[in-house]
Amino acid sequence: MAGPGAPCDPRAPAAVWKRHIVRQLRHRDRTQKALFLELVPAYNHLLEKAELLAKFSEKLKSEPKDVTSTPRQDSREKVSETGPGQVSSPASLRVKWQQEKKGLQLVCGEMAYQVVKKSAALDTLQSQLEERQDRLEALQACVVQLQEARAQQSRQLEDRQAENAALREAYKTLLEQAAHQEAALRRLQEEARDLLEQLVQRKARAAAERNLRNERRERANQARVSQELKKVAKRTVSISEIPDTLEDGTKEEALAPAAMPEFLESETCEKRKRPFSFKKRRGHSVGGAPEQRYQSIPVCVSAQIPSRAQDVLDAHLSEVNAVCFGPNSSLLATGGADRLIHLWNVVGGRLEANQTLEGAGGSITSVDFDPSGSQVLAATYNQAAQLWKVGETQSKETLSGHKDKVTAAKFKLTRHQAVTGSRDRTVKEWDLGRAYCSRTINVLSYCNDVVCGDHIIISGHNDQKIRFWDSRGPHCIQVIPVQGRVTSLNLSHDQLHLLSCSRDNTLKVIDLRISNIRQVFRADGFKCSSDWTKAVFSPDGSYALAGSSDGTLYIWDVNTGRLETSLQGPHCTAVNAVAWCFSGNHVVSVDQGRKVVLWH
Repeated sequence: MAGPGAPCDPRAPAAVWKRHIVRQLRHRDRTQKALFLELVPAYNHLLEKAELLAKFSEKLKSEPKDVTSTPRQDSREKVSETGPGQVSSPASLRVKWQQEKKGLQLVCGEMAYQVVKKSAALDTLQSQLEERQDRLEALQACVVQLQEARAQQSRQLEDRQAENAALREAYKTLLEQAAHQEAALRRLQEEARDLLEQLVQRKARAAAERNLRNERRERANQARVSQELKKVAKRTVSISEIPDTLEDGTKEEALAPAAMPEFLESETCEKRKRPFSFKKRRGHSVGGAPEQRYQSIPVCVSAQIPSRAQDVLDAHLSEVNAVCFGPNSSLLATGGADRLIHLWNVVGGRLEANQTLEGAGGSITSVDFDPSGSQVLAATYNQAAQLWKVGETQSKETLSGHKDKVTAAKFKLTRHQAVTGSRDRTVKEWDLGRAYCSRTINVLSYCNDVVCGDHIIISGHNDQKIRFWDSRGPHCIQVIPVQGRVTSLNLSHDQLHLLSCSRDNTLKVIDLRISNIRQVFRADGFKCSSDWTKAVFSPDGSYALAGSSDGTLYIWDVNTGRLETSLQGPHCTAVNAVAWCFSGNHVVSVDQGRKVVLWH
């Protein structure tokens, strides 16, 4: 046998099992043999006694009768001499011998029975031993097979581990390449931004120089014309001698100063008539840097009122708080309390998952696309707003600075500016290019929603008021009171009407041209469920849409003020927000039960 220090052999476990079973069998043989060690000598002794008794009996039978009679007489004499109790006759001896013989025969039969019984038990044990040996051989064969399978599995495991290591190395290499490419992309983007800024600065300088040259040239022309006029005034000439060119120049210079005050006066009067201007303004400076405004969006001539639910999804892990369509109406964003923003493609009346934006620090309360549809801005409960780029899963920028939950985040008319509102009673304007807060407005009450026009910010508050702020001035320029806490604001596409939703279970349309409430919408069963329930205009401004606490959608006609329709169906809990796509074909609603429903 190998000692403890012997090298490992693949068949070592089989040899150990064999030795163990042999030891067990030898132990069993010794114990069973010990039981028969006393029985066999006793049996042999009995056989010897039986043989002796058989010989003795034969001798007794072969002796003559006289011999037997003489002893009888002698015995009688002895008995007569000694007494009846002291004489033993041959008959008594024979009887005694026969009794002993019968006893010995009984003992021999019992011993023979025991021998047969023990032999049968020995045969049984022998058969069991053979069966166990067969089982042992089968188990040994099975052990050998299992060892071979284990060796094969070990080889496969080593191969898989080697493949995994190679794949891991390849993955690390790809990650490094991706990181290098991302760094290169960032450098290129930074260089492009720098080049763009340099180009803008050069254009601005060129425009300033051109304006300065034009101004100098105009002053020189004016001086020359004034000198010529003075010379002409000193001379006495006839009308026919005045050159045509001089006459034309004089008329133009004379008419220009007269026209300018009239133009300025009309523009001033127009500004006085319109206290808020929501239309886009274009720069007139030569070579000025063009502002990035909304891209051209197809104008919806007539929105379609939805009538049925086309697709229903359990989109989030918990309630869904916000929803917004992209400018092209085919991309949709939803945000919920699970801190995720899901992007969906609207294809063939169905919602197909596009991308998941991660990294939000709290529940999402508001989502908005930039004018180009390439960025998503979200308000969260972690006292910040976050910015994602479509196509990237992680947050690009975090706009921190609020001291309480951020309830609203909207882009302004450019993709580089945004506005956020918070429960810390402030509204902040942000320069997204530098992730810098350019202005903080103290609004005196919890802000639940904001919308932006051109140079104007409108905020809705918990103190039942809607406030108007001029981006160029520090003070509130107008306040419109409403009944109930304001939960949402929505600006029509022509920027002439404002839709507000409030906790008094009404929707109000405010005409911004006269700064007055034009329509109030109510309905039996309509109930505003929370402080972040959102209502929207249709893209053509003809309808107003909002969701109720019982899961029903209500649509009102803005022109007539009557309830156009109510939609019931998939929602079993309160509807938090709704969105109407820019093409006017689809409506999406989200609720507190994780559902996102596409209506057509």
